[in-house]
Amino acid sequence: MHITLVAHDIRSTHNVGAFFRTCDGLGVNQIYFSGYTPYPRFDGDTRLPHFADKLTRQIHKTALGAESVVDFTVFKSLGDIVRSLKNNGTVLIALEQFPGSLTPTECRKRLDNDYPNKSVALLIGNEIHGVSDEILQQMDMIMEIPMYGTKESLNVSVATGIALHQLSI
Repeated sequence: MHITLVAHDIRSTHNVGAFFRTCDGLGVNQIYFSGYTPYPRFDGDTRLPHFADKLTRQIHKTALGAESVVDFTVFKSLGDIVRSLKNNGTVLIALEQFPGSLTPTECRKRLDNDYPNKSVALLIGNEIHGVSDEILQQMDMIMEIPMYGTKESLNVSVATGIALHQLSI
């Protein structure tokens, strides 16, 4: 199964670095960035060189080189990404706490039963505000990791790793 990670409005370069490293480890070979998510420098980058270099160094601290082997594309609009993926027949899954969401195991079962051999995109949102309700309405599924302790959520990079692992097995 081909999996793409979509990261929208992520604040932390450390989380972005963890995404690269997790994607490399799990065989996810494509990340789409949108909004104000930081990303490494690339050929044709129009950002000021000193700014792009600073972000690249910060991402590298966590990615440890995975940012050089996992392909990524930068989009201005999350809506453009969602439309493009939908037009290509990709199954869209948001990772978010939301009524009616599915556990990772339920999500995987539904993929196997209802969407065999389809490409999948996992959408993750801002560390605090998550994914907007408007975007959630466009998803095929919403995945939520059950929480059993006193905290209501996990760090976005940890949750992404759990979700990607479940999707990739």
